[in-house]
Amino acid sequence: MEIRLAKSYGFCFGVKRAIKIAEESPNSVTFGPLIHNKNEIERLKSRFNVGLVEEIEEVEEGGKVVIRTHGIPKDKLQKLKAKKVEVVDATCPFVTKPQEIVEKMSKEGYSVVIFGDINHPEIKGVMSYATNPIVVLSAEELLKHLGSIKEKVATVAQTTRKFEEYKEIVNLLMKHKKEVRVFNTICNATFENQDAARELSQEADIMIVIGGKNSSNTKQLFNICKENCPSSYLIENAKELKKEWFKDKKVCGITAGASTPEWIIEEVIENIKKIQV
Repeated sequence: MEIRLAKSYGFCFGVKRAIKIAEESPNSVTFGPLIHNKNEIERLKSRFNVGLVEEIEEVEEGGKVVIRTHGIPKDKLQKLKAKKVEVVDATCPFVTKPQEIVEKMSKEGYSVVIFGDINHPEIKGVMSYATNPIVVLSAEELLKHLGSIKEKVATVAQTTRKFEEYKEIVNLLMKHKKEVRVFNTICNATFENQDAARELSQEADIMIVIGGKNSSNTKQLFNICKENCPSSYLIENAKELKKEWFKDKKVCGITAGASTPEWIIEEVIENIKKIQV
């Protein structure tokens, strides 16, 4: 069986930067999971003693706190900075940008529409910088809110969403509102990984997508692969591989989410090579 890697996959700039910051901050804690990959978080804990806290009350005075790559709500960041701790901000610059945009647009009197998952930590952070933002996952959902949106509206997107779906939301706003400010905040790495996964999944008869099961960009990759290759599987590590998946398969495609480290990808490839069916 031939094994092919997608032309673009794995760690994005923001994740690489966050991992480096964490490695250079031993004996610290991250506020929220640094990235959506529990295997990498366990590695940081065992090798660099980088722990994890979820609440302000868990942060001990005199310590060092690393802000997760997805960012955190504005009020929590302010509370952390008010404590006697060293705050190291590992928020991805591509996530900081929509925070800055919605804050500015809100101050200028625009309604703010955010395309993304309201339960995702990135979106929770972005929302905290806007005044009464509307968060939607589809144009259909947006229809329900059109009446409460001003004629002046600004829109941003979660960095890992599909561009095609964002266009639908933008088109709907353009159709119904007089002034629409559109900020394309979808990350280029997301585009590249998705395009590469789409291309490879059209050629493969099995696709292995590696990444955190709670990772937005990894789930997007899996959905793209599944559209083109029904035998697509989302795994977090090599232990989840099943021999029967590969029976009679000729071409195995592999891609990985933006929070998936190279060492996990290599382990998966080596284990697939050992499978005999």
